[in-house]
Amino acid sequence: MRIVSLLPSATEIVSALGLGDSIVGVSHECDYPESVSDRPRLTHSILQHGLDPKAVDAAVADASLNGVPIYAVDPEIMKNLAPDLIVTQGVCDVCAVSEPTVFDSLKLLPAAGSEVQVLSLTGMTVEGIIRDITRVGEVTGRPEAARNLVQSMRARWSAVEALPPLPTPPRVLMLEWPDPAWTAGHWVPEVVTVAGGTDVFGVAGGLSERKSWEDVAASDPDVIVSVACGHGLEKNLEFARSLRTHRLMRNVTAVQEGRVYAADANSYFSRPAPRVVRGAELMAYVLGRKNAGIPGDHELVRAW
Repeated sequence: MRIVSLLPSATEIVSALGLGDSIVGVSHECDYPESVSDRPRLTHSILQHGLDPKAVDAAVADASLNGVPIYAVDPEIMKNLAPDLIVTQGVCDVCAVSEPTVFDSLKLLPAAGSEVQVLSLTGMTVEGIIRDITRVGEVTGRPEAARNLVQSMRARWSAVEALPPLPTPPRVLMLEWPDPAWTAGHWVPEVVTVAGGTDVFGVAGGLSERKSWEDVAASDPDVIVSVACGHGLEKNLEFARSLRTHRLMRNVTAVQEGRVYAADANSYFSRPAPRVVRGAELMAYVLGRKNAGIPGDHELVRAW
Protein backbone atom coordinates (compact mmCIF):
# COMPACT_ATOMS: atom_id res chain seq x y z
CA MET A 1 0.00 0.00 0.00
CA ARG A 2 1.22 3.48 -0.92
CA ILE A 3 0.19 5.96 1.76
CA VAL A 4 0.23 9.75 1.70
CA SER A 5 -0.14 11.36 5.13
CA LEU A 6 -1.20 14.99 5.13
CA LEU A 7 -0.98 15.58 8.86
CA PRO A 8 1.71 14.89 11.45
CA SER A 9 -0.50 12.83 13.77
CA ALA A 10 -1.43 10.46 10.94
CA THR A 11 2.23 10.02 10.05
CA GLU A 12 2.91 9.12 13.68
CA ILE A 13 -0.01 6.67 13.81
CA VAL A 14 0.82 4.94 10.52
CA SER A 15 4.46 4.60 11.55
CA ALA A 16 3.51 3.26 14.98
CA LEU A 17 1.55 0.52 13.23
CA GLY A 18 4.72 -0.61 11.46
CA LEU A 19 3.87 0.96 8.09
CA GLY A 20 6.52 3.65 7.94
CA ASP A 21 7.98 2.20 4.76
CA SER A 22 4.57 2.45 3.08
CA ILE A 23 4.45 6.25 3.53
CA VAL A 24 5.41 7.73 0.17
CA GLY A 25 4.56 11.37 0.88
CA VAL A 26 3.91 13.66 3.84
CA SER A 27 2.89 17.20 4.73
CA HIS A 28 5.42 20.00 5.21
CA GLU A 29 4.87 19.74 8.99
CA CYS A 30 5.45 15.99 9.39
CA ASP A 31 8.59 15.64 11.51
CA TYR A 32 8.10 12.40 13.45
CA PRO A 33 9.45 9.81 13.25
CA GLU A 34 12.73 10.96 11.73
CA SER A 35 12.54 8.18 9.17
CA VAL A 36 9.95 10.20 7.18
CA SER A 37 12.24 13.20 6.79
CA ASP A 38 13.29 12.18 3.29
CA ARG A 39 9.74 11.74 1.93
CA PRO A 40 8.31 14.18 -0.64
CA ARG A 41 6.38 17.08 0.88
CA LEU A 42 3.00 17.64 -0.73
CA THR A 43 1.75 20.67 1.17
CA HIS A 44 2.63 24.25 1.96
CA SER A 45 1.12 27.06 4.01
CA ILE A 46 -0.17 30.28 2.48
CA LEU A 47 1.04 32.18 5.56
CA GLN A 48 4.16 34.27 5.22
CA HIS A 49 7.15 32.69 6.94
CA GLY A 50 8.52 34.42 10.04
CA LEU A 51 5.34 36.14 11.25
CA ASP A 52 5.07 36.81 14.98
CA PRO A 53 2.21 35.10 16.90
CA LYS A 54 -0.12 38.09 16.69
CA ALA A 55 0.38 38.40 12.93
CA VAL A 56 -0.18 34.66 12.47
CA ASP A 57 -3.46 34.88 14.36
CA ALA A 58 -4.58 37.84 12.26
CA ALA A 59 -3.64 36.12 9.00
CA VAL A 60 -5.48 32.94 9.97
CA ALA A 61 -8.57 34.95 10.95
CA ASP A 62 -8.47 36.83 7.64
CA ALA A 63 -8.15 33.62 5.64
CA SER A 64 -11.03 32.06 7.55
CA LEU A 65 -13.23 35.13 7.03
CA ASN A 66 -12.60 35.02 3.28
CA GLY A 67 -12.95 31.26 2.97
CA VAL A 68 -9.35 30.80 1.86
CA PRO A 69 -7.67 27.49 2.82
CA ILE A 70 -4.52 27.97 4.88
CA TYR A 71 -2.82 24.97 3.27
CA ALA A 72 -2.45 23.87 -0.33
CA VAL A 73 -1.68 20.45 -1.79
CA ASP A 74 0.58 20.02 -4.82
CA PRO A 75 -1.47 17.87 -7.24
CA GLU A 76 1.52 17.18 -9.48
CA ILE A 77 3.46 15.56 -6.65
CA MET A 78 0.30 13.71 -5.64
CA LYS A 79 -0.07 12.41 -9.19
CA ASN A 80 3.53 11.22 -9.34
CA LEU A 81 3.26 9.43 -5.98
CA ALA A 82 0.11 7.58 -7.07
CA PRO A 83 -1.11 6.80 -3.53
CA ASP A 84 -3.64 4.11 -2.66
CA LEU A 85 -4.57 5.87 0.59
CA ILE A 86 -4.52 9.52 1.66
CA VAL A 87 -4.91 10.29 5.35
CA THR A 88 -6.16 13.76 6.27
CA GLN A 89 -8.29 15.29 9.04
CA GLY A 90 -11.59 16.98 9.73
CA VAL A 91 -10.84 18.56 13.09
CA CYS A 92 -9.03 21.86 12.55
CA ASP A 93 -8.40 23.82 9.36
CA VAL A 94 -5.65 25.77 11.14
CA CYS A 95 -3.64 22.69 12.15
CA ALA A 96 -3.47 20.74 8.90
CA VAL A 97 -4.88 20.25 5.42
CA SER A 98 -8.67 20.03 5.44
CA GLU A 99 -10.87 17.48 3.66
CA PRO A 100 -12.18 19.94 1.00
CA THR A 101 -8.61 20.89 0.03
CA VAL A 102 -7.70 17.23 -0.41
CA PHE A 103 -10.73 16.47 -2.58
CA ASP A 104 -10.12 19.59 -4.65
CA SER A 105 -6.58 18.37 -5.35
CA LEU A 106 -7.88 14.95 -6.42
CA LYS A 107 -10.07 16.58 -9.07
CA LEU A 108 -6.92 17.62 -10.89
CA LEU A 109 -5.63 14.06 -11.12
CA PRO A 110 -6.31 11.63 -13.98
CA ALA A 111 -9.44 9.49 -13.77
CA ALA A 112 -7.53 6.95 -11.69
CA GLY A 113 -7.37 9.53 -8.94
CA SER A 114 -11.00 8.83 -8.12
CA GLU A 115 -9.97 5.38 -6.93
CA VAL A 116 -7.74 6.75 -4.18
CA GLN A 117 -9.14 6.08 -0.72
CA VAL A 118 -9.29 9.12 1.57
CA LEU A 119 -9.41 8.54 5.31
CA SER A 120 -10.26 11.56 7.45
CA LEU A 121 -9.35 11.42 11.13
CA THR A 122 -11.74 13.21 13.47
CA GLY A 123 -10.64 12.47 17.03
CA MET A 124 -11.24 15.37 19.43
CA THR A 125 -10.87 13.38 22.65
CA VAL A 126 -8.53 10.65 23.85
CA GLU A 127 -11.16 8.05 22.98
CA GLY A 128 -11.51 9.73 19.59
CA ILE A 129 -7.76 9.37 19.03
CA ILE A 130 -8.02 5.69 19.94
CA ARG A 131 -10.89 5.23 17.48
CA ASP A 132 -8.81 6.87 14.75
CA ILE A 133 -5.89 4.53 15.46
CA THR A 134 -8.29 1.58 15.18
CA ARG A 135 -9.67 2.91 11.89
CA VAL A 136 -6.19 3.36 10.43
CA GLY A 137 -5.36 -0.19 11.48
CA GLU A 138 -8.48 -1.54 9.76
CA VAL A 139 -7.97 0.39 6.53
CA THR A 140 -4.29 -0.52 6.25
CA GLY A 141 -4.67 -4.17 7.16
CA ARG A 142 -2.95 -3.79 10.52
CA PRO A 143 -5.81 -4.34 13.00
CA GLU A 144 -3.72 -6.41 15.41
CA ALA A 145 -0.98 -3.79 15.54
CA ALA A 146 -3.65 -1.16 16.22
CA ARG A 147 -5.14 -3.26 19.04
CA ASN A 148 -1.71 -3.69 20.62
CA LEU A 149 -0.97 0.02 20.39
CA VAL A 150 -4.35 0.96 21.88
CA GLN A 151 -3.89 -1.56 24.69
CA SER A 152 -0.50 -0.04 25.55
CA MET A 153 -1.93 3.48 25.51
CA ARG A 154 -4.83 2.51 27.76
CA ALA A 155 -2.51 0.77 30.23
CA ARG A 156 -0.23 3.81 30.53
CA TRP A 157 -3.22 6.17 30.81
CA SER A 158 -4.69 4.01 33.57
CA ALA A 159 -1.34 3.98 35.38
CA VAL A 160 -1.38 7.78 35.51
CA GLU A 161 -5.00 7.78 36.66
CA ALA A 162 -4.15 5.34 39.47
CA LEU A 163 -1.39 7.49 40.98
CA PRO A 164 -2.03 8.77 44.53
CA PRO A 165 -4.32 11.81 44.27
CA LEU A 166 -3.21 15.28 45.24
CA PRO A 167 -4.80 16.90 48.34
CA THR A 168 -6.08 19.74 46.18
CA PRO A 169 -6.06 19.53 42.37
CA PRO A 170 -3.91 22.41 41.02
CA ARG A 171 -5.74 24.81 38.73
CA VAL A 172 -3.96 24.63 35.37
CA LEU A 173 -3.86 26.97 32.39
CA MET A 174 -2.84 25.30 29.13
CA LEU A 175 -1.84 28.21 26.90
CA GLU A 176 -2.24 27.14 23.28
CA TRP A 177 -1.29 30.48 21.71
CA PRO A 178 0.54 33.46 23.23
CA ASP A 179 -0.76 36.49 21.33
CA PRO A 180 -3.69 36.76 21.52
CA ALA A 181 -4.27 34.22 24.26
CA TRP A 182 -5.89 30.95 23.23
CA THR A 183 -6.62 28.17 25.70
CA ALA A 184 -6.37 24.51 24.71
CA GLY A 185 -9.40 22.33 24.03
CA HIS A 186 -9.99 18.94 22.42
CA TRP A 187 -8.09 16.20 24.33
CA VAL A 188 -5.84 18.54 26.34
CA PRO A 189 -8.30 19.10 29.24
CA GLU A 190 -8.49 15.30 29.62
CA VAL A 191 -4.71 15.19 29.91
CA VAL A 192 -4.86 17.79 32.69
CA THR A 193 -7.61 15.91 34.52
CA VAL A 194 -5.99 12.48 34.43
CA ALA A 195 -2.73 14.06 35.57
CA GLY A 196 -4.48 15.36 38.69
CA GLY A 197 -5.23 18.96 37.80
CA THR A 198 -8.25 21.09 36.96
CA ASP A 199 -8.21 22.94 33.65
CA VAL A 200 -9.28 26.55 34.33
CA PHE A 201 -10.88 26.97 30.90
CA GLY A 202 -10.75 23.86 28.73
CA VAL A 203 -13.59 21.39 28.29
CA ALA A 204 -12.85 17.84 27.12
CA GLY A 205 -13.80 17.51 23.47
CA GLY A 206 -14.51 21.24 23.20
CA LEU A 207 -12.83 23.74 20.93
CA SER A 208 -9.83 25.86 21.78
CA GLU A 209 -10.94 29.36 22.76
CA ARG A 210 -9.61 32.86 22.40
CA LYS A 211 -9.54 34.73 25.71
CA SER A 212 -8.75 38.25 26.79
CA TRP A 213 -5.64 38.57 28.93
CA GLU A 214 -7.89 40.14 31.57
CA ASP A 215 -9.92 36.92 31.76
CA VAL A 216 -6.79 34.77 31.74
CA ALA A 217 -5.23 36.75 34.58
CA ALA A 218 -8.49 36.68 36.55
CA SER A 219 -8.50 32.87 36.41
CA ASP A 220 -5.31 33.01 38.54
CA PRO A 221 -4.00 29.50 37.76
CA ASP A 222 -1.64 27.64 40.05
CA VAL A 223 0.25 26.20 37.07
CA ILE A 224 0.73 27.45 33.53
CA VAL A 225 2.02 25.33 30.66
CA SER A 226 2.85 26.91 27.31
CA VAL A 227 1.78 24.47 24.60
CA ALA A 228 1.60 26.76 21.58
CA CYS A 229 0.25 24.70 18.69
CA GLY A 230 2.77 24.13 15.92
CA HIS A 231 5.78 24.82 18.14
CA GLY A 232 8.35 22.73 19.94
CA LEU A 233 10.06 23.33 23.25
CA GLU A 234 12.30 26.25 22.28
CA LYS A 235 9.53 28.60 21.15
CA ASN A 236 7.23 27.57 23.98
CA LEU A 237 10.00 28.32 26.44
CA GLU A 238 10.27 31.78 24.91
CA PHE A 239 6.51 32.30 25.19
CA ALA A 240 6.44 31.04 28.78
CA ARG A 241 9.27 33.32 29.89
CA SER A 242 7.53 36.36 28.42
CA LEU A 243 4.82 36.01 31.09
CA ARG A 244 7.25 37.29 33.74
CA THR A 245 7.07 40.78 32.25
CA HIS A 246 3.49 40.66 30.96
CA ARG A 247 1.60 43.59 32.50
CA LEU A 248 -1.34 41.39 33.55
CA MET A 249 0.20 37.95 33.97
CA ARG A 250 3.25 38.83 36.04
CA ASN A 251 1.14 38.98 39.21
CA VAL A 252 -0.82 35.73 38.88
CA THR A 253 -0.05 32.90 41.30
CA ALA A 254 1.70 30.59 38.82
CA VAL A 255 4.07 33.32 37.67
CA GLN A 256 4.76 34.66 41.14
CA GLU A 257 5.52 31.18 42.48
CA GLY A 258 7.55 30.01 39.49
CA ARG A 259 5.17 27.28 38.34
CA VAL A 260 5.29 28.14 34.66
CA TYR A 261 6.40 25.43 32.24
CA ALA A 262 7.08 24.97 28.56
CA ALA A 263 6.45 21.82 26.57
CA ASP A 264 7.25 20.39 23.20
CA ALA A 265 3.64 20.85 22.15
CA ASN A 266 4.12 19.21 18.76
CA SER A 267 5.28 15.99 20.38
CA TYR A 268 3.01 15.63 23.41
CA PHE A 269 -0.02 17.93 23.38
CA SER A 270 -1.05 19.41 20.02
CA ARG A 271 -1.29 16.31 17.89
CA PRO A 272 -4.00 13.61 18.25
CA ALA A 273 -1.55 10.72 18.22
CA PRO A 274 -0.17 8.06 20.59
CA ARG A 275 2.24 10.43 22.33
CA VAL A 276 -0.60 12.30 24.06
CA VAL A 277 -0.25 9.60 26.71
CA ARG A 278 3.31 10.74 27.29
CA GLY A 279 1.88 14.23 27.70
CA ALA A 280 -0.30 12.93 30.52
CA GLU A 281 2.72 11.32 32.20
CA LEU A 282 4.64 14.58 31.95
CA MET A 283 1.76 16.60 33.37
CA ALA A 284 1.41 14.20 36.32
CA TYR A 285 5.09 14.61 37.11
CA VAL A 286 4.89 18.41 36.91
CA LEU A 287 1.82 18.50 39.15
CA GLY A 288 3.64 16.47 41.81
CA ARG A 289 2.12 13.01 41.52
CA LYS A 290 4.74 10.38 42.25
CA ASN A 291 6.07 7.65 39.99
CA ALA A 292 4.94 9.23 36.73
CA GLY A 293 7.84 9.07 34.21
CA ILE A 294 10.50 11.70 34.80
CA PRO A 295 10.66 14.17 31.92
CA GLY A 296 13.91 14.95 30.19
CA ASP A 297 15.01 18.49 29.30
CA HIS A 298 13.73 18.00 25.76
CA GLU A 299 10.21 17.16 26.91
CA LEU A 300 8.89 19.62 29.49
CA VAL A 301 10.82 22.20 31.53
CA ARG A 302 10.25 24.89 34.10
CA ALA A 303 10.45 28.31 32.47
CA TRP A 304 12.59 29.80 35.28
